[in-house]
Amino acid sequence: MMASQALIEIQQLTKVYRMGEAEVAALGGIDLHIEAGEFIAIMGPSGSGKSTLMNVLGCLDRPTAGRYYLNGEDVSALDRRALARIRNQRIGFIFQSYNLLSRTTALKNVMLPMFYDRNNRLSLRERERKAREALEGVGLGERIVHEPQEMSGGEQQRVAIARALINDPLLILADEPTGNLDTHSGAEIMQILHQLHARGRTIIMVTHDSTVARHTQRIIYLRDGLVERWVQNGHEMAQDHPQLLATQGGIT
Repeated sequence: MMASQALIEIQQLTKVYRMGEAEVAALGGIDLHIEAGEFIAIMGPSGSGKSTLMNVLGCLDRPTAGRYYLNGEDVSALDRRALARIRNQRIGFIFQSYNLLSRTTALKNVMLPMFYDRNNRLSLRERERKAREALEGVGLGERIVHEPQEMSGGEQQRVAIARALINDPLLILADEPTGNLDTHSGAEIMQILHQLHARGRTIIMVTHDSTVARHTQRIIYLRDGLVERWVQNGHEMAQDHPQLLATQGGIT
């Protein structure tokens, strides 16, 4: 991998939760470097820290210690209002359960992030046009006035993808995007993610499905709140062998 500006740089990131008088370390000091345009999968057993890492990357939670740089900006200690701005303007979310408003059309579901963006000066007509184009881009141009209950799971996930893209984010975070779908619908969603990646989008996907994970450029395995290893182009690389990473073109 050619050296370039990291979109994500994590340095000794920790997250500790207090449960009564006990402390539980969900993340135990992670170092991670992800370049713009990468397609990454994160895997690991239950309790490995996958969800906690995803929440920190998505600015849904703040680390206890360490640094998280997103496109060069240290977002580790931003307040809630600043984190909300980052989430809205720089990150697109795709969830396993779609998270669509149930009695709202596909068009209005996709438009929703634009209403929370205070810097968005588009008129209502322009927002509708942009949302329509986003839905057409995922093959739902004829379903814009349909509500989620009138759609299949695959169609609902495509609405969620269009919504994730509407503010042109730097980063797409996909949490088990095929987890609720049958094999055919899941394959369609992965095809869309491949298309987005081919256009230069940076995608980080949490999945428990090794078949889905192999669609990505690199798989990062977590265990006990640490990066255990990663696989890139078929080469397994341990976290404690930086010289191997350098020779294999991995992360240093």
